Amino acid sequence: MVSRQQFGTYGVWLPEGRWTPGTAAVAERLGYQTLWIGGSPAAELEGVEAVLNETEHVMVATGIVNIWQADPVEVAASYLRISDDHPGRFVVGIGSGHREATPHRVGPLSALRDYLDVFDAEGVPADARLLAALGDKTLALAADRSIGAHPYLTTPAHTAHARGIVGDALLAPELKVSLGRDAASARAVARDYLARYFRLENYVNALKRFGTDEAAFDDGGSDALVDLVAANPDAAAAVAGIESHLAAGADHVSVQPIGEDALGDLERVADTLGLTQE
Repeated sequence: MVSRQQFGTYGVWLPEGRWTPGTAAVAERLGYQTLWIGGSPAAELEGVEAVLNETEHVMVATGIVNIWQADPVEVAASYLRISDDHPGRFVVGIGSGHREATPHRVGPLSALRDYLDVFDAEGVPADARLLAALGDKTLALAADRSIGAHPYLTTPAHTAHARGIVGDALLAPELKVSLGRDAASARAVARDYLARYFRLENYVNALKRFGTDEAAFDDGGSDALVDLVAANPDAAAAVAGIESHLAAGADHVSVQPIGEDALGDLERVADTLGLTQE
């Protein structure tokens, strides 16, 4: 049995390839309570298993398994195998990805329902799964058939709106942080990282829906847009960004450091949050 409270308030989101040996153990010691395996992990979920094996208490979640790339029966089998070894510490997050990357992506909401039906049949509990969700219908599905929603690349305005839809379900948005010597250098790193996302229709439309003008995407993104979705340039700004999502209704915020020194940046944020003093 998994509860919303087990996620804690602060987590770490890294692409699967950045969870190199030792990274998870350090993140746990820094006080983060949930570690997110980002990208599109394969159905075997070997990266999840590695992170769980080198930690003791943290929750681990996928953010997310792509339903078009990983067979649901195989993912369910991996979940059951892993949860036997690490009971109550793993939640499998799934999502429908992006149309640009998946030409055969048709009827994503229906496909998510079908995927969840397989999870039901294979014994993956509703409280051990969550959904990547931006739109209202997917947010509602997340609240109805999983522990909650994991929005990616969103704003506090989206978080406030999402809370009204998911009700008491878990709401766990992701926030990028780009720490540097000054705002200009931190924004340069953020713009480089965000370039591919600003070409994906679902993210762009979601940002526009909650207050971002079309012109804000020009030239790699306006300063205001970059600062909103990739808090910078220091730990105080990162914490302010996290707190904005929490004030808007998030239960948990997963911090994604996008600079080269991920652990150093996570330590600076943890120190500012006071996690390392607890």
